[in-house]
Amino acid sequence: MAVVLITSCTTDQDTVDSYFGFDIPKETLDRYLEDQMDSLNIPGMAIAFINDGKVVHHRTLGYANLQDQIPVTETTIFEAASLSKPVFAFLVMKYVEEGKLDLDIPLYTYLPYPDIAYDDRYQKITARMALSHRTGFPNWREDTPDDRLIIQFEPGTDYFYSGEGYQYLAKVINEIEGFDWEGLESDFQAKIAVPMGVDHSVFIQDDYSKRHKAEPYDEEGKWVGPGRNPDSLRQYQFWAPASLHSEALDFSKWMIGLMERKVLKEESYQELFKPHSYVDEFNGIKVDYTLGFFKPQLPLTNLYMHGGNNFGFTSSFAVDPNKKWGFVLFTNSEYGEDLGNELTLYMLTGPDLTKVYVLLALVAISVILILVLLIRWLLKQRKKIRASTK
Repeated sequence: MAVVLITSCTTDQDTVDSYFGFDIPKETLDRYLEDQMDSLNIPGMAIAFINDGKVVHHRTLGYANLQDQIPVTETTIFEAASLSKPVFAFLVMKYVEEGKLDLDIPLYTYLPYPDIAYDDRYQKITARMALSHRTGFPNWREDTPDDRLIIQFEPGTDYFYSGEGYQYLAKVINEIEGFDWEGLESDFQAKIAVPMGVDHSVFIQDDYSKRHKAEPYDEEGKWVGPGRNPDSLRQYQFWAPASLHSEALDFSKWMIGLMERKVLKEESYQELFKPHSYVDEFNGIKVDYTLGFFKPQLPLTNLYMHGGNNFGFTSSFAVDPNKKWGFVLFTNSEYGEDLGNELTLYMLTGPDLTKVYVLLALVAISVILILVLLIRWLLKQRKKIRASTK
């Protein structure tokens, strides 16, 4: 596949910092991305890297439309898929701050839900459970044998990833505010997008996103037309867990807003970032879920992440709000999440693993020395105490 590479807004520096602070030359990073695109058969991609709270590298690669050879540019819009979830969770916390929604009051007290009213257990479901995937709902009701919304376990007792829970919560907010879906979109723009400088990220497509949207492609690089796309109807509605449309540079503004603690109070950020659910163990790494973010239990890190997959569009981001470091990528391919996972590892270690091993060894040695000094100090204190009691 021929790759089109277009430079967008970046700083003048020639390198990007890995998570542990090792310099990665931009040329090296670009070659890595091109190689990954070729090996994964990804038609197009937009990606942004953040160091010290600023975008230091933004690239658009490949094609938004393979048939017409239209390249991805800085205006190309992608479906963000499940990257919608942390953004929607962020919006929810605004209603919590305003006293309109309580994270721990059952949602049915705001809005009874006829779709699941046959099961009284739904009356225990709260906003906190919805945002942390503890409702017991399936991801989508279409995943059940008869397309029926069900509860798979006692709400609040376990984790199961569910878009249905997010959508029920969105309906509750509409009820509280007296909104239709367009009203909720307008409120998102007013409360979150505008204050954070996000210009072209929408849950309901507008004229701009429709004009600039990339075309989706499957695993074989074939176009995913509306007839093949089970998510096609959701593209044009407000689907809290899945319908956000965005671009890497635009989405990075929201990420930088997280770093700068914009819009929300500190207590709300603490709630958002606090682990609520244990997800699973992947390749030996345990993963938690907060209110909208995956949080891997990696030593020496404080990363919050999410991936997204709508048919023909996949995406991924990782952010450390305290370190003010992160990246986000969007693709019009089924393999963007795979690339996101590979890129996370690459950006943690950099191209040279030896440096990481040296760093970890130095940390281990430092910890051992501190423990030795602490033990020696404790022994001296014990001797002093014994001497004073004689």
